[in-house]
Amino acid sequence: MAVELTLGTALAAIGAGVAVGFAALGSGIGQGIASAGAVGAVAEDKGMFAQGIVFTAIPETQAIYGFLIAILILVFSGLMGGHTLDMLTGLVAIGSGAAVGFAGLGSGMGQGIASSASVGAVVEDRGMFAQGIVFSAIPETQAIYGFLIAILLLVFGGILGA
Repeated sequence: MAVELTLGTALAAIGAGVAVGFAALGSGIGQGIASAGAVGAVAEDKGMFAQGIVFTAIPETQAIYGFLIAILILVFSGLMGGHTLDMLTGLVAIGSGAAVGFAGLGSGMGQGIASSASVGAVVEDRGMFAQGIVFSAIPETQAIYGFLIAILLLVFGGILGA
């Protein structure tokens, strides 16, 4: 079923794209940074592979948040159901996508830096694993804030629960 392309429909599609695109960009950069540190740690000590995987996976959550918001926008705005959207609904979707996308971009990169440093600390002192996880998780809070604001925008903007 083809969706009639209106300004609101186009804006909602942009909102979904911004949500997953920028959040995934942050996760990808963060995971690349963390992977670089993990590879160095594994080269130094082959027993660091499991810890390296854990620290490399930590920045993935931002992409998950962006993906979930994009799905919510696509499904509950009516975009996937063939409904036309007004401009204000499309703008709410852009605001929601921007909240989770930009929060995920910054948070994912920050988490990658913290995770890379943490895996480097763990290769020197295995007792630093728990502390490294805590320090690597702290940048997650900004992504959670963006995710929650995105949901609130969808709820109070009439897309979710309308």
